[in-house]
Formats: sequence, C-alpha cells, structure tokens
Amino acid sequence: MTEQSNDENAESVLLQIETLFRANPNFTTTILRLSGLVGYSRHPGNFFANGKLVQHADAPVNLIHQDDCIGIIDAIINQDEWGEVFNACADTHPTKRLFYSHARALLGSAAPSLSFADTNELEFKIVSNNKVKQQLNYQFIYPDVMTIPFGSGA
Repeated sequence: MTEQSNDENAESVLLQIETLFRANPNFTTTILRLSGLVGYSRHPGNFFANGKLVQHADAPVNLIHQDDCIGIIDAIINQDEWGEVFNACADTHPTKRLFYSHARALLGSAAPSLSFADTNELEFKIVSNNKVKQQLNYQFIYPDVMTIPFGSGA
C-alpha cells in the first residue's frame, strides 16, 4: 500500500478529512498516515486483553514506534515538505500471531494467553514506508517491530 495506491474507502471519515485539508486554499498541509502506534505506555502486549480475540491472526501488522512518529514529523517540518502525503510504518510486518505472542511474552508472567480467531479469510494490507525513507531520507529508529525493547520502557 503506497501513498498512490488509491485503495482508500471513499466513505472513510479520515479520507474525507484529508480531502478537506488538501483542498483548503488558506494553507498547505502534509498528510501523515500513521500505522498502529506502539511504544512507552502503548505496550502491544496489552492490546488484546480481557479475552478479546485477535482477528486475522496470519495477516501482517503495520506498526510504528512513537519515537519514529516524532522523527518523521520533525523531518517534515525541518525539510519544509508541505503538500505531501506520507505513510509511516516500520519496515517489518510479521504476522499478528507472531508479533502479539512475542509482545505478550515480553510482559512476562503477568501476560495472559492470547486467543486467535479461527478464520480462513485473510484480509490485510502491507503499508510501504519507501516514500518516507526516500523523500525525507528518514532512517527509522525502530525499523524492526520485533526488536523494539518494550520491556525497558520503549
């Protein structure tokens, strides 16, 4: 999924807001489409608590660490990259089953087991971060979501 994919749902409220911002003649803006946010108080091991099922367990994750969000925003501002659309996510996209099991294990003994929904349907997108890396020359702090040190406060 790139910034030019045009796979967005035309009825999406977020897409409608993006369209309003881009069409406003009073300012120029850049749209930053952030993937799922992780880091610090957003420990992914806690995302599926209280028996909530992980849907589409074999679909890839699209996540980004909070530090990379701030780094990309800083790059946009410092490089005056206005009038653009950027996708922002980490380089790696392990399956939900692999990633959330790993995140739960990082919680240690306090981590309840995960439940994965049985489904044969595999709905997913893999978000590309190539434009951020090429146009902004951004180097991710946490390019691999499996190596984020969640246990140490990251």
